Amino acid sequence: MHILDISIMILYFSVLIIVGVIGSKRAKTADDFIVAGRNLGHFMYLSCLAAVILGGASTLGTAKLGYQFGISGIWLVVMIGLGIIAIGLFLTNKIFNLKVLTISEMLEKRYNSQTRLISALVSVIYTFMLTVTQVIGMGTILHVLAGWNLTVSMIVGGGIVLFYTILGGMWSVTMTDVVQFVIMTIGIFFIMLPMSISKAGGWGSLKENLPASHFELGNIGGETIFQYFLLFTLGVVVGQDIWQRLFTARTKAVSRGGTIGAGIYSVFYAIAISIIGMCAFIILPNLGDPQNAFTSIAMVTLPAGLLGVVIASVVSALMSTASGTLLASSTLVVNDIIKKYMGPGMNERQFLKTSRITTLTIGVLTIIVSIWIQDILVALDVAYAILSGAVFFPIILGFFWKRVTATAAFYSILASMIVIIVGLVINGPSSTQPILYGLATSFAVITTITLLSSNNEHKNESEVKQDVKGKADMDTMAN
Repeated sequence: MHILDISIMILYFSVLIIVGVIGSKRAKTADDFIVAGRNLGHFMYLSCLAAVILGGASTLGTAKLGYQFGISGIWLVVMIGLGIIAIGLFLTNKIFNLKVLTISEMLEKRYNSQTRLISALVSVIYTFMLTVTQVIGMGTILHVLAGWNLTVSMIVGGGIVLFYTILGGMWSVTMTDVVQFVIMTIGIFFIMLPMSISKAGGWGSLKENLPASHFELGNIGGETIFQYFLLFTLGVVVGQDIWQRLFTARTKAVSRGGTIGAGIYSVFYAIAISIIGMCAFIILPNLGDPQNAFTSIAMVTLPAGLLGVVIASVVSALMSTASGTLLASSTLVVNDIIKKYMGPGMNERQFLKTSRITTLTIGVLTIIVSIWIQDILVALDVAYAILSGAVFFPIILGFFWKRVTATAAFYSILASMIVIIVGLVINGPSSTQPILYGLATSFAVITTITLLSSNNEHKNESEVKQDVKGKADMDTMAN
């Protein structure tokens, strides 16, 4: 990288740290630290939600898929966008009225404390692994561009995110997300996309030199598209990192409009990144690792200065998601486990201190696991498989089916989680089968136990009515 690009990156990181410090001054209560005081307007809300959706897998992963499969690479992020739009259309009003801090807290209100605990454990695994994907992405970028050791790159990238997240919680995350959203929008849509197409020789050159299959929406395969639906559309609907952003909205109108807007934005983002990956296929046809497609094409396409802006935009996408999922993971541990079972009398000051210590601990563990896995899409598959397979039906049916019982929800999560983990071990983390088996198990268990419980309730009611009738008849005979 040119000295100008390095200077831009240093300036960018410095701005994030300064903004994080400013945000920390506003984090005085638990609500401030976890949900930004539930006080975000339209632009800030849409910015922070879009930023948390579009992270490392969305950017580097989609560019990799665009390189390999062409325009069909959009499906990973499109499915995320569809899930976000579905939340905006069908769930925002219900979620806004909850006034809770986590999904698990909502499940306790709907079911019981046991369901809250097990769902918190599942969601912690999901948010933790999602943070891992972002740290891997940041490490990959710094490794390719700066030539640093991959391990050192992950430590540097993850460490910066950890620093400003600990400082101010959701206020720091939100304020940095606004900066990151603006930078990623400019970097991807107004610099990287048009310059990549130009470097590849224009759209006509893409049509002429790419395989015809690269322009087919189904090139990636129907099974993979369906897998992305199971993983990402269902997963984001019940993701703590997404819900925690929903809790920050000032009004229902902000929540609904901003959520739908963020979903639509992600669809356009998917198209842009896939096309960039297609351009990389022409410009760098013999690329050794497709996961480096985005950073590699940036290096050969962009002049000094613009390269720094674009790389900052990609790092923005990674950092915004990493900070959001890191905070979500910490919130689940503190709110649903530590405070619930170890410190029910915890005051605001103790809660903030515990949250910062927990965030630090999880952040360090995240960096360690990132160094161990080093594959961004594998980590993403594991995260969404466990989440969407285990808690989708208990949450959604809890909203729309009043007869669902607490026992049914608890055993549904437990059984499906076991099935998914075993399936991932046997079939591998990228297999569709564990998710299908997990969803099937979850639905079967929750409906069966609910219906049996309902039948028993009806049976007991009938027996009570018979007893009352029998007693009345005996009284009549006695008279």
